[in-house]
Amino acid sequence: MAKHGLSLGLAFLVAAAAMPALAEGIAVTMNQAKIVKLSRPADTIVIGNPEIADASVQDASTVVLTGRGFGVTNLVILDETGAPIIDEQVTVSRSTAATLRIYRRASVQTLSCTPYCESSYKTDAERQSEQDMSGE
Repeated sequence: MAKHGLSLGLAFLVAAAAMPALAEGIAVTMNQAKIVKLSRPADTIVIGNPEIADASVQDASTVVLTGRGFGVTNLVILDETGAPIIDEQVTVSRSTAATLRIYRRASVQTLSCTPYCESSYKTDAERQSEQDMSGE
């Protein structure tokens, strides 16, 4: 009986490990676009918080998501009958591959190092995030 429970538990862990993309949703990098291809034509597109992500329609089966602010929101796309095509979480985060952040007490400086480190462009969301972190 214990052996059966152990194998059932292992099967559950293997199944959970095989589905990480479903649990994570759609990841978008701040100030970048991601193309989302749909299985059928869309009629309605809803973004939970348009300050975090924006969706623009390329054609009936292609949507372009753009990261506008840090955080998590959701994307709901319905077909003409109102049936959901996509209902996913969208997570917008900073690209950390070529970014350097320097902390000096309450101030934060972000450098883009591609290939030389220079001050990076900051959106209003980034400025607000840094102000919130510093307590100003």
